[in-house]
Amino acid sequence: MNLIVVLFLIFGLLLFTGGAVGIIRMPDFYSRLHPAGKLDTIGILAMVIGLALFNLKHFGLAEVLLSCKMLLIVFFVFLASPTATHSIVDAGLRAGLRHWTKKDGR
Repeated sequence: MNLIVVLFLIFGLLLFTGGAVGIIRMPDFYSRLHPAGKLDTIGILAMVIGLALFNLKHFGLAEVLLSCKMLLIVFFVFLASPTATHSIVDAGLRAGLRHWTKKDGR
């Protein structure tokens, strides 16, 4: 069981790291929102699943309820993250931010 928990946590850490690298490497505002929205959401799913499984090590009603609450947090993040990303993109469009275009043949 501990091996599965560690694998979920490492997978989540890799997704968070990929999201951070993607935010740094992408050329413009709109491109940076993609790794921020996708990889961070999937990363939190992996991390919370690992923590919920670790919490179930000592099986009891309190532990099951706590694990369910953790999974509800992930559910609400899955609802809120795309909505927030869409709102940020809409604000960027309204502020007049232009999309990145390739210049000088590079």
